[in-house]
Amino acid sequence: MQHFEESVYNLIVETSTNLPADVRKAVKAAREAEDRATRAGLSLSTIAQNIEMAEYNVSPICQDTGMPTFIVHTPVGANQIVMKRQIQSAIQRATKDGKLRPNSVDSLTGANSGDNIGPGVPVIHFEQWEREEIDIRLILKGGGCENKNIQYSLPAELEGVGKAGRDLDGIRKCIMHAVYQAQGQGCSAGFIGVGVGGDRTTGYELAKQQLFRRVDDTNPNPDLRKLEEYVMENANKLGIGTMGFGGQVTLLGCKIGAMDRLPASFFVSVAYNCWAFRRQGVLLNAETGEIKEWIYERGSETAMRDEAAAAPATEQQNEEQRREVVLTTPITEEQIRSLRVGDVVVISGEMHTGRDALHKYLMDHDAPVDLNGAVIYHCGPVMLKDEQGWHVKAAGPTTSIREEPYQGDIIKKFGIRAVIGKGGMGPKTLQALQEHGGVYLNAIGGAAQYYAECIKQVNGVDFMEFGIPEAMWHLQVEGFAAIVTMDSHGNSLHADVEKDSLAKLAQFQERVF
Repeated sequence: MQHFEESVYNLIVETSTNLPADVRKAVKAAREAEDRATRAGLSLSTIAQNIEMAEYNVSPICQDTGMPTFIVHTPVGANQIVMKRQIQSAIQRATKDGKLRPNSVDSLTGANSGDNIGPGVPVIHFEQWEREEIDIRLILKGGGCENKNIQYSLPAELEGVGKAGRDLDGIRKCIMHAVYQAQGQGCSAGFIGVGVGGDRTTGYELAKQQLFRRVDDTNPNPDLRKLEEYVMENANKLGIGTMGFGGQVTLLGCKIGAMDRLPASFFVSVAYNCWAFRRQGVLLNAETGEIKEWIYERGSETAMRDEAAAAPATEQQNEEQRREVVLTTPITEEQIRSLRVGDVVVISGEMHTGRDALHKYLMDHDAPVDLNGAVIYHCGPVMLKDEQGWHVKAAGPTTSIREEPYQGDIIKKFGIRAVIGKGGMGPKTLQALQEHGGVYLNAIGGAAQYYAECIKQVNGVDFMEFGIPEAMWHLQVEGFAAIVTMDSHGNSLHADVEKDSLAKLAQFQERVF
């Protein structure tokens, strides 16, 4: 199989940079259902633009590689040891070429391997079958949506929907609650795979396997088909919307599978996936390793920016009248105090990336640069270096709530005026924004190409020992736009949407199945 490694490399690049047609169609349908001038509508427009930019640039749609997971079906007698080595080699090459972010981190030391290879990484599942070809599928599921996976053990009492029993209706309540609890932190609008039964491990595996189904397929089990249709109709009534901004579309796909369970256990496992639903597969010639066909229709034939069918404006649009404010760093407290939730802020100047390792470090140490009036961007970019220096290949926001234990203290300690991320933050940060004079700006999760284009220069980097995603990058930006969702007056769009969606969730308490 002299072509096997090259075929795997091409699969990785395609998966990372080009959403398949079924996913694109789901995103297009969401745009058609959403008012174009609302926060959700504007976000979907940015998402559509980002999808096309990633394809054109052959660069990652989202900067978060996640945990690359392969499912490989091989003919009897295939050498799986050699295939595993070549898959690992293809992963290393794709990482070196900037198609994947180095994402494999030692759980004890925090050290990044730098090449996406380490104990358990990548994940490779081999299965034999009686066919004479190789079927290899890959999913790149980022950490933000991975963190919104959830598993229920029934019976259970669930916030908003009450008691969920060991039956189809209890499963229904679990799924509705799973969509609610994700809010905007998993880069909604998203997709969910649900596994019913099994044990704790196999339940999650079954849930993730559902994400390999086509978005438009039909469940062969009539009860599960009915439940999938119910969830798709009603989850979008929760009003969570794209990025958790509120809106008509929260869920783009729901796929449910079931397996037998133990008498003592009844697990419902939910695998959440963001709109950047990066999964693809190929059938290979078992003798040469050459690609025979792509398993999912490639996205190149599905254009994303057709505005013709967009829905007309409604009262929600009128309620979302907003200002656009242009700011240059460093930013003053007076400028920040003038901002309100809903304002679009367009930033130029220098901003600094900061994720988990940096926030922990700054709690007990000085910063390497002056952060008074500065902007911190929750981002772990994909970076490449050549003779001219560092270049940003992808730079979307990471989920901000992980920094909640640190952010308020760091804002006040260093004089930071703005924090950019996705999914919002909690009451401690909101209080610090109010006391100190700061804002939280929500960027569009997954829009890694859109934001990379706003970065004109890398001014420097500190803490490379943390690894590329966790290092502190100093970036010169122009026209970097994000929406104020937490302001210096105690207002939080995220808290408002969560409260409103919880009230709407309560309408689904009554038995349906």
